[in-house]
Amino acid sequence: MPKRYTVTAALPYTNGPIHIGHLAGVYIPADIYSRYMRLQGKEVAFICGSDEHGVAIALKAKKEGKTPQQIIDQYDQLIRTSFESFGIAFDHYSRTSREIHHETAQEFFKILYDKGVFEEKDSEQLYDPEAQQFLADRYVTGTCPICQNPEAYGDQCESCGSSLSATELIHPKSTLSGANPKLKKTKHWYLPLNRYENFIQKWILEGHQHDWKPNVYGQVKSWVSNGLQPRAVTRDLDWGIAVPVPDAEGKVLYVWFDAPIGYISSTKEWAAQKGKDWKPYWTDKETQLVHFIGKDNIVFHCIIFPVMLHASDRYILPENVPANEFLNLEGRKISTSKNWAVWLHEYLQEFPDQQDVLRYVLTANAPETKDNDFTWEEFQARNNNELVAIFGNFINRVMVLTHKYYEGYVPEPGKLEQEDKETLDSLAKLPAKIGHAIEHYRFREASQLLMGLARLGNKYLADTEPWKLIKTQPERVKTILHTALQISTALAILAEPLLPFSAAKLKKMLNLDTENKPWTAIEAQKTLLNPQHLLGKPELLFKQIEDSQMDAQREKLTATLTENTPEGKDVAPLKPSVSFKKFEALDLRVAEIIQAKKVRKTKKLMELTVRLGAEERTVVSGIATDFEEAELVGKKVSLLANLHPRTLKGIESQGMILLGENKEGQLVFVGPEDKNTASGTSIK
Repeated sequence: MPKRYTVTAALPYTNGPIHIGHLAGVYIPADIYSRYMRLQGKEVAFICGSDEHGVAIALKAKKEGKTPQQIIDQYDQLIRTSFESFGIAFDHYSRTSREIHHETAQEFFKILYDKGVFEEKDSEQLYDPEAQQFLADRYVTGTCPICQNPEAYGDQCESCGSSLSATELIHPKSTLSGANPKLKKTKHWYLPLNRYENFIQKWILEGHQHDWKPNVYGQVKSWVSNGLQPRAVTRDLDWGIAVPVPDAEGKVLYVWFDAPIGYISSTKEWAAQKGKDWKPYWTDKETQLVHFIGKDNIVFHCIIFPVMLHASDRYILPENVPANEFLNLEGRKISTSKNWAVWLHEYLQEFPDQQDVLRYVLTANAPETKDNDFTWEEFQARNNNELVAIFGNFINRVMVLTHKYYEGYVPEPGKLEQEDKETLDSLAKLPAKIGHAIEHYRFREASQLLMGLARLGNKYLADTEPWKLIKTQPERVKTILHTALQISTALAILAEPLLPFSAAKLKKMLNLDTENKPWTAIEAQKTLLNPQHLLGKPELLFKQIEDSQMDAQREKLTATLTENTPEGKDVAPLKPSVSFKKFEALDLRVAEIIQAKKVRKTKKLMELTVRLGAEERTVVSGIATDFEEAELVGKKVSLLANLHPRTLKGIESQGMILLGENKEGQLVFVGPEDKNTASGTSIK
């Protein structure tokens, strides 16, 4: 067993806030893992910090008329506060702009430089003539030479997963100015990854074939199969860490060389503050190093950084890199540039004291091996149908009944019946199952096992019905509620890694001191709450989320889409999304207009007789200013056939005809393309 755990979470880039994709991909799983390890009595250093270098920050500063330091200070504070409010329990959160990091990164470079690891060479690199600067790989897009994806980046194609260099792209374009970049000669230092293919082959592809996630393993295998190439570790920029060797004026360390070293410098800073030695956390082979990242960082954490660590001959290698895939939002890829995201700081304002709802939903739907989609409909359903109706309902019933029957004191149990024993036996097996899932980075599974325990509690109460037995078998009720309170206490302990705020709230309700109630006490079937222990005041653990809250969030996204899409500015905003179940309830049919006449004493209303199969019905529609009676007869249209009848000007209208509006503001029918489509045909 490892003596200690060094757990790192990808350093967030300080040119914007944190969104739910970051949380689902990196920070929630890393936090769950670290919290769990601490509960097991393990020595843990959970390390992170702001990534504050790179061309994007410098350009954002120019655009906003600020200095790069002002930009990183602004977002570092926002990100740091958001993490703290959300309960991400880092042991230390540093910044790559701090002196300790500059010194550590330069020292790391010098170690490899002095060992002769780097290749120094002149090369032609893409240069933006409008921005007047060399382009980092991520700021060049073009067509992938392998799969023809037209939106590949200069370092990677996210469509086929291939590792690229910017000069390989077909029709490259600068993302900074939109200009076509030109090749210009410059000198840089390269990390010769091709020399380390055998190392990567043995370390990952042979050494971790069965214990790394298939999505991570598959990407590494693909890159190695395509052949690794030397990669520059320096850049021609004016914002970053200066290259600490002669003839390197105007050059800085490439951000993806210096950023992972930030894990080491952050650990150094933390250790100095705690009076610890930082070296065992990065050099001792009895330390287990785990990197939590998103899939766009796999190449850097599974190939580039391990090669750096290995080449230095000073540091341990990661035991695992459990990268998650991407989380989409309402069927679309999250886009920070288009503001198509759910930002953490805004969520915390709009859903106060509901951090665990988002933690639970993002964990239960985590993109662990494939991309997944976040929807506000699922968010509401998970909260109302699971957290409230299952977890919260069980706790509330137990607390209320104990206060009602025993004034809040834990009752003395009597003889255990078979159903009590079976329930407690099932309870004793849960800690090992949840722990095994977390240790193997299956956090979705862990969340459902926890919810399964709440289901077990509800089933136990439903089967035993203590509210029916209280008058006839009061001693039996004492045993039932004593058992139910053991389940409640187990939930408070086991929920802590996944739902820390709810666990703390539940412990307060139970008046629980968990220092002497470790995870293993549940497995050993020890009594978790002793008889005559006085409970705290009951309160609701979770609260319902209303439809109006979800409508507001969907409307917010719709407004964002309209604002950031050129085509969207020409059309009316979308209405809030509806569930597929609601859509299925609509009965859309092809109908034929067989008679039309204007409604007297009105300007817009037209009374239509339509044929719907063998049936005829009347529909009143506001189309009289756009169409003449004669041109309507014989037209095939789309009809909402199961709309509740409505009386207009004394005429009962039995349905609604679907129409659109063209750019000139004229109404147009939405009907079948084929005029021979029979009336009454269902529209799917």
